[in-house]
Amino acid sequence: MMKCVPEVILNNGCKMPVVGMGLATYPFPESETVKPAILKAVEIGYRHFDTAALYQTEYSLGLAIAEALKLGLIKSRDELFITSKLWCSDAHPHLVIPALKKTLKNLGLDYLDLYLIHWPVSSNKPGKYDFPVAKEELVPMDYKSVWAAMEEVHRLGLTKSIGVSNFSCKKLENLLTIAKIPPSVNQVEMNPLWRQNKLRDFCKDKGIVITAYSPLGANGTIWGTNRVMESQELKEIAISRGKTRAQVCLRWVYEQGVTLSVKSFNEERMKENLHIFEWELSEEDSKKIDEIPQSRGLPGDIFVSEDGPFKSEAELWDGEL
Repeated sequence: MMKCVPEVILNNGCKMPVVGMGLATYPFPESETVKPAILKAVEIGYRHFDTAALYQTEYSLGLAIAEALKLGLIKSRDELFITSKLWCSDAHPHLVIPALKKTLKNLGLDYLDLYLIHWPVSSNKPGKYDFPVAKEELVPMDYKSVWAAMEEVHRLGLTKSIGVSNFSCKKLENLLTIAKIPPSVNQVEMNPLWRQNKLRDFCKDKGIVITAYSPLGANGTIWGTNRVMESQELKEIAISRGKTRAQVCLRWVYEQGVTLSVKSFNEERMKENLHIFEWELSEEDSKKIDEIPQSRGLPGDIFVSEDGPFKSEAELWDGEL
């Protein structure tokens, strides 16, 4: 049976499902893997799909959307919330509009629901989609001009909402001083082992919705850790609640008033990830999670360089380590 996913209202009045299916995997996946997974997700009840120019899944998502319409899984594109992101190589004022138009062409869509600046840094190789970015290619972002271009794509109707990803409190505060249209969303790493208390309080005060990526941690070839899913505290809570550790993590994120992007192409896990709305963590559960030692899964060292805009991880995150 299709699950009904709650929605949150963004600061511009647009509605966004609180759970989205993330389409970032590394190594980058083949279309034959992505398209059927997306179709199954639509059938199960997912309505928010999160991609990016970097992920190389925009085209597959576009094919899946067209197929979902053809099969009658959705009646119109408007039933879906589609997020994509501006990669570092296109994070230059004159490249934002062409980059988004390319994304829309890949997707076969007329507009996005949300467009995010992927990282607070640019690279000097336009149109190059490598991860990680070669350190000699990292350059400072012209935040004022790039954000003005983001506001322009919004005014042109190419996206309904604009936002950022991996921005600290300080970077958000600086952005808000120059923005005519404030960011609707800040997508950041967040899970029971990296709780982002300061950032959550800041964004709540400023009316910015946080979307948590890696809500279960990550186990990638370039970055990530198994610490979240191996947590003994989360295991104990899961056993006592009759849930999985993944469900405990996702429920905890949801209870913080945060939206989340979950990543699985496995049908059973996709279903499991939506079964987090019919129950609650106890006060004791929450207290136990609050006592788990903090640890970033993505320290950001891949964006740190002696000759680049960020000389240390502390500079990248503005001390929010």
